[in-house]
Amino acid sequence: MNTYTVIIPAYCPGIGLKDLVRELKKRNMECIVVNDGSPEEYDDIFRSISGSAVVLTHEINRGKGAALKTGFRYILEHYGSCIVVTADADGQHLPDEILCTAEYAENFPDSLVLGTRIFHKNHVPFKSYYGNKITETVFRLFTGVHVHDTQTGLRAFHSSLTGKMLAIPGERYEYEMNQLLNCVKEKIPFKENEITAVYEDNNSGSHFHPFRDSFLIYKQILCFGLSSIASFFVDLCAFAFFTLFLKSSNGILAANILARFISAAFNYELNRRAVFNDRNKRKDSVMKYAALALAVLALNTGILYVLTQGLHMNHFAAKILTEMILFIFSWTMQQRYVFKTAQTGW
Repeated sequence: MNTYTVIIPAYCPGIGLKDLVRELKKRNMECIVVNDGSPEEYDDIFRSISGSAVVLTHEINRGKGAALKTGFRYILEHYGSCIVVTADADGQHLPDEILCTAEYAENFPDSLVLGTRIFHKNHVPFKSYYGNKITETVFRLFTGVHVHDTQTGLRAFHSSLTGKMLAIPGERYEYEMNQLLNCVKEKIPFKENEITAVYEDNNSGSHFHPFRDSFLIYKQILCFGLSSIASFFVDLCAFAFFTLFLKSSNGILAANILARFISAAFNYELNRRAVFNDRNKRKDSVMKYAALALAVLALNTGILYVLTQGLHMNHFAAKILTEMILFIFSWTMQQRYVFKTAQTGW
């Protein structure tokens, strides 16, 4: 049986943190609490648990992702084989369910186990209910993987995965979404363990900032969308230019092919540098991208031909509709295969 080690990132925690650590110790679970730059008035709380938990301190607030990584580093340096559990300090996770999630993870050492909350609209704060539903839908749309609770802070995995978890970029709340995306890319399976959705005082203890942190969570998808829009306008301008000289039905198809070559080169560099933060040499991804570009070109040309010649749609309207159809396909292939070895640059 592995040791169960719980990492609890804490910023301005309530008195409930003491109760949580005490209850976890009763269940023979090791605790690592990371004080993420809390003001001095919270020092008494951290001192009170120092006998029952390892307390690590950031001098300034660096964010939840940074606090988790501090805990991961400590585990790599001081622990052998164990089950690593991450839990929140705001009372959302019950001690028995933290233990249950750890025990569940022991059966799946190659997986990331998620403590999945069951959301009922009438019993969950508005921003938590709809925020999770939106994120669940977007994540499934762009990865093809269905995770019921993408924002849960209760997660567990075998310590053999700690190095990979430590290498994932992200310093604040975006880290947890990066973790999910990275697991999809690395083909690390998800397992879900049902837990209770607990919101003390309407979740007032949460330090999640809806606008700032939602932007961080969706940043890569937004950047990909902006990259696609920019490449689309390059493609559209080139397409419009070539159709000035190529006016026959075959000429429209030729204009589309030429425009795709120009926009594909532009899109590759933009996605490589700004979206997926690929620091590898171009040779590692350029051939994959070229193969994808040819596949998208074939699909693009085929769909465009059907719309313009079969359905007699205006060629500009057909072009716009074609790009919309292929947007999700292109994202999925680039995220999973083309830039698979790249870091997720959020």
